Amino acid sequence: MAFTITAHGPVRSLEEAAAARGVTPSAIVKTLVVRRGDDDYLLVLVPGDRQISWPKLRALLGVARLSMPDAAGAQAATGYERGTITPFGSTTAWPVIADERVAGVVSIGAGAHGVAATLDAADLVRVLDARVADVTEDR
Repeated sequence: MAFTITAHGPVRSLEEAAAARGVTPSAIVKTLVVRRGDDDYLLVLVPGDRQISWPKLRALLGVARLSMPDAAGAQAATGYERGTITPFGSTTAWPVIADERVAGVVSIGAGAHGVAATLDAADLVRVLDARVADVTEDR
């Protein structure tokens, strides 16, 4: 699997992050922690210009309730502080769902502020054994 690691200084917007990483804003992949229940989480990979569609995600998972943990809960679940969360090296190998729009060359956080991995989305999905589904909507 080919990938490139980039490091950059602080950014204030999706557009600045995309420019620093040499990709389009839609190619930035956010890793969001979603709580299904007590000590039961999953990671959702969302294109930078989109957001989770809660009705779509609940329907996919067959559940009535989902939530996002606070910053401390997300760090306890993954080992990463908010803004650095990545599915790579999480303290627990939570299930991963990738929105179907995560495609082509993408850039995903690599576990530290200003550090990202750029790679082919198909490799990302394969390595993470991610379930691909339509789980987002326009921001």
